[in-house]
Amino acid sequence: MSHETWQEQLRRGSLDLAILLTVASGPRYGLAIIQHLEAFTDLVVTEGTIYPILGRLTREGLLDATWVEGEAPHPRKYYRLTKIGATRLEHMTREWRTFTGKIDRLIDAARGHDHAAH
Repeated sequence: MSHETWQEQLRRGSLDLAILLTVASGPRYGLAIIQHLEAFTDLVVTEGTIYPILGRLTREGLLDATWVEGEAPHPRKYYRLTKIGATRLEHMTREWRTFTGKIDRLIDAARGHDHAAH
C-alpha cells in the first residue's frame, strides 16, 4: 500500500469523528465545517466529500439539518448535533482515545521505549 493510500484511508476513517466534533460547539453550515477542519487540522476536505457525509450523518440521526435564510445571499443549511449524535460522539471519542493510546504504545515499543501493556 502506498503512503498516499494509507493517509487517505486514515483521513476517511476519521472524518465522521472530525465533523461531529466540529458541530459539537454549535450549528455550522457546510462551508464553515470545511473551513474549521482546515484551520484546526490542516485537513483539506472538498464539498464533494463533505456533503455526502453530512447527508449520511443526518439520515443516521446524528445531525439535524435546518435551512436558514437572511444572513447570506442564499439560504444555508446548518447542521447541529442531535442527542443521539452527542451520545455517539462521546462513544467515538472514547474509542478514538483508546485506539490511539494502543497505537502509541506500539510506536514506543518499536522505538525501544517498551512500556508495560495495559
